[in-house]
Amino acid sequence: MREYLPLIHAWQARGDQVAMATVVRTNGSTPRGVGAKMVVNSRGEFAGSVSGGCVEGAVLEEARRVIKTGEPKLVNYGIGLSCGGSIQVFIEKL
Repeated sequence: MREYLPLIHAWQARGDQVAMATVVRTNGSTPRGVGAKMVVNSRGEFAGSVSGGCVEGAVLEEARRVIKTGEPKLVNYGIGLSCGGSIQVFIEKL
């Protein structure tokens, strides 16, 4: 998380809203482990990875919804992970 703080602060300073997605559970083989993070701003820019690229597009869309509604969301991803495992991602507005 610390590596994203300067970027988050820069986005917020220019008026962007920000959401953070965090892997909170894994099952089977997964590209990233629990604690992997991705930050997204209201412009659709992002940094980090929760799945090594497999479902980042879907997480980006969910994060933008969370930014708009302010409601956190817990999302499960299994289909699309090339490794065959599954991840659970918690997305919250900062």
